[in-house]
Amino acid sequence: MTRPLIGITTFVEHARFSVHDTKAAVVPWAYVDQVSRAGGRPVLIPPQVDGGVEVLDGLDGLVVCGGADVDPARYDEAPHPSVYLDELRDCGELPLVRVAFKTGLPLLGICRGMQLMAVAAGGRLHQHVPETVGHDGHRPIGPTKVYAHHAVRFATGSRCRELFGPEAVVNSFHHQAVKDPGRLVPTAWCVSDNLIEAVEHPDHPFAVGVQWHPEDMAAPDLFLALVSASASTHSARTAARTEFFATV
Repeated sequence: MTRPLIGITTFVEHARFSVHDTKAAVVPWAYVDQVSRAGGRPVLIPPQVDGGVEVLDGLDGLVVCGGADVDPARYDEAPHPSVYLDELRDCGELPLVRVAFKTGLPLLGICRGMQLMAVAAGGRLHQHVPETVGHDGHRPIGPTKVYAHHAVRFATGSRCRELFGPEAVVNSFHHQAVKDPGRLVPTAWCVSDNLIEAVEHPDHPFAVGVQWHPEDMAAPDLFLALVSASASTHSARTAARTEFFATV
C-alpha cells in the first residue's frame, strides 16, 4: 500500500548551503519528519503567485506551516508597525486553503497556517498579541527562537479534545492570533488569557488549525490524525484511478 501524499507549504528565503548562496524554497525539516513518521509521504509545495491550486489534484492532505504574518489588507485592516509580511506566501497559500475547504481535502494549519485558515474563512486577527493580552508570554523576546509553554483547554466534542483530552501544555512562539475565526469554530483557548489556540471547520472531514508548533513537540497526535484522514482521500483517489485504467 502506498502512503498518502501530504503537501507541505514552503517559503522563499535567501539560503547558504554547500556551494550555493541563493534564494531557495525552504521549510523546517521538523514538518517533513513529522509527516513521514506519521505514515505520510511529504510533498513540498513552493509558493506560486497564482496559487497553483492544481497541485492539490495529486495530494491527499495539506499542511500549511508557520512563518510570516498574513497581510492585514486581506481582512481590510491597516498593518500594525510590528507586522512582517510575505506577499508571495499569501498569494500561494490562501487559494490552497480555500480549495481545501471547498473540496474536503484534509488540512492542518500550524501557527501562521491557523491564522491563514481564519482569514480564508472570513475572519480577522489580533495583529500584535502583547497589546491584546498585556504580556509577552506567547512569544519570548530574544535573538533566537525559544518557545514559551502554557496550558490550553479544549472544547467538548471537538477533534482537538478527542486527541488531547480536556487540557494540555503546548509550546508558543507567535505575536499574532485569531480574533474572529469567521466560519471556523474555536476549539481551544489559552488557560491564562483566553486567547484562541485552535480552530476547526464545522463542515469539513478534517480541517484543524492550531496556534502552537506540534512539529517541534514529541506528541505526534495531530500529524497522525491528518495522515489518517488523508488515507481515506488516498483510498478514494486510488480506487478512481484503478477504475479509470481498467476502462482504457
